[in-house]
Amino acid sequence: MMAKALLVMVLWGALFPLVKLGFRTYSVITTGDILLFAGIRFTVCGLLISGWTFARKRSALIQARQSVASVLLVGLFAIILHYSFTYLGLSITEGSKTAILKQLGALFYVCFSALFVKEDRLTAPKLVGVLLGFAGIVVINADSGGVHINVGDLLIIAASFCTVFSNVIGKKLFRTVDPIATTGLSQLFGGVVLLVVGVVLRGSVDMGHSLWIMICICAASVISYCLWYGTVKQGELSKLFIIKFAEPVFAAVFGTVLLGENIWKWQYLAAFALITAGISVSNRK
Repeated sequence: MMAKALLVMVLWGALFPLVKLGFRTYSVITTGDILLFAGIRFTVCGLLISGWTFARKRSALIQARQSVASVLLVGLFAIILHYSFTYLGLSITEGSKTAILKQLGALFYVCFSALFVKEDRLTAPKLVGVLLGFAGIVVINADSGGVHINVGDLLIIAASFCTVFSNVIGKKLFRTVDPIATTGLSQLFGGVVLLVVGVVLRGSVDMGHSLWIMICICAASVISYCLWYGTVKQGELSKLFIIKFAEPVFAAVFGTVLLGENIWKWQYLAAFALITAGISVSNRK
């Protein structure tokens, strides 16, 4: 389970610089452009996953349609609200603060997990793990200066809580519904809504060249979300959210590879050590 979750963090970490690269390459500037970009991404992903599910196990899609309200709720929180808040927040707030703010929802869930899922209890190893993980996120942003809350920060915090809500809904839904089918339908629903809103806002995405960036983004999205929701069905959400603290570290690594950012700083090395220790401690029997 931990290996799958870490692979998801690698893919999600790669998506941050890939999306930034996509913004630059496809001239994504306005709010309409941003939402249209997200809509294209998730409409394509939803179609691919739903098509594959239909070919593999048609009954899973039929079963998911019987729980359509819950599936649409996952799409609302995981795709529409989460990515609207994230992309719009990033256009306002500093990127260096985003890594911390995006983990506040996970920190909240681990501390109050029993309020959402009765069998998911807070234990001493989990508490130590989440503190070490959050310390790593703070360290990686140690040179970002003072903390000042603005509208962009609030949007990023809202996005982090949307992640929690979507996973809690998914955890309960996956007891009776196939997680892959849910992933496909929720992403298709969320993608179409974002696509329509982006068109209404007169957004444009110039994809006449370098199509490989969007292909990589969609491939990473399809694989990561299918793996993540499959893992959510089997594992404890609190442990998975602790593993999620590794996402910004992988984002920093891929930022170096794709965007030429400098990660050879003591903050990154210390953060990697703290997050690794947190994941290890939280998963001890």
